[in-house]
Amino acid sequence: MNYVTTQNKTPSTGAAPELLNRLFHQAGVTINGQQPWDIQIIHSKAYRDILMKWSLGLGESYMNHDWECRSIDNLICKLLDANLDEQVKGFARIPIAWHTIKSRLVNLQSIGRAFQVAEQHYDIGNDLFERMLDPLMMYSCGYWQYATTLEQAQRDKLEMICQKLELKPHDTLLEVGCGWGGLAYYAAKHYGVKVLGITVSKEQKKIAEERCQGLPVTIELMDYRELNGQFDKIVSVGMFEHVGLKNYQDFFTIIKRSLKDSGLFLLHTIGNADSSRGTDPWINRYIFPNGKIPSALDIVKNIEGKFLVEDWHNFGHDYDRTLMAWHQQFNDHWPEIKSRYDDRFYRMWNYYLLSCAGYFRSRYGQLWQIILTTRHRRQDYRSVRLQHQ
Repeated sequence: MNYVTTQNKTPSTGAAPELLNRLFHQAGVTINGQQPWDIQIIHSKAYRDILMKWSLGLGESYMNHDWECRSIDNLICKLLDANLDEQVKGFARIPIAWHTIKSRLVNLQSIGRAFQVAEQHYDIGNDLFERMLDPLMMYSCGYWQYATTLEQAQRDKLEMICQKLELKPHDTLLEVGCGWGGLAYYAAKHYGVKVLGITVSKEQKKIAEERCQGLPVTIELMDYRELNGQFDKIVSVGMFEHVGLKNYQDFFTIIKRSLKDSGLFLLHTIGNADSSRGTDPWINRYIFPNGKIPSALDIVKNIEGKFLVEDWHNFGHDYDRTLMAWHQQFNDHWPEIKSRYDDRFYRMWNYYLLSCAGYFRSRYGQLWQIILTTRHRRQDYRSVRLQHQ
């Protein structure tokens, strides 16, 4: 029985606790219960904020100290497993509908907006990312098949990428979204390739250039739509999530134009189990503005006529472990940097890392590495998985 949508679509303050209790009960979550994933309400306004704004309200009310939870990652996983989004649409109609309308009518990832995510997220402070990430500052899913530490998981991921791309000395490699230069450094140092890395973040460019000093690596501050030239291999790790549905055709057209006929393109991206127009409203407002997680259908539709799929590797479960490792390191090093940030930021960042871990644990979140080629490539491709070293 649907406990919620049969009720009044605009709950009063008095009705909100009962409605939210019934909703959470379907997910195995008890308000003010004893389990680690049970939500502890501190201020009663949290009830109505969560019902009326759902994901946005849940995150904001946590940032405002209106509720606590010992295991936010498991809370989010349970809420997603229960598929409650459909039931709360009647309540959370404003934030959900507005975000969907915007994504339909406006190109949220236009070239004029391309640098916004860098300004709001990637440029907030290298001191934070240096402490939260591994030594090469890889801000994407690690590969945990054989690793026991975050550092090894990220190095194994880099090694697997290089093997999948069949890199060899003197290859030219384009990295679309190069972050802080970890992959560019690794590929140039260990495989002897010449790398062009592009980023929209000034702070990332600065560290990437320092990291790659003395290697055949060039880092440019530019949007992918400004690319020229052709390359033997192309890689994009954790950048496609910022491209946006309206730009997928252009993105793949530009990549195809930039890839030599015999080349390989590796796309490393978060994927969503279902197709959707927008992104999570809380993530969009506070973490990654204008982002869009693609579905498998989004990708397949937009590569048709441009690329062939040589390999599709899913290791989304590894992102849960990666996020929990980042969360641990963020908290371990928080005393070193907290003078630069306030308590609201601390709660926001914790919620971001733990809620995303729950998203991947629920398996709504996937992590794909896809190898694409054009029809003009004549060489056989053999799928690669990192072997135990």
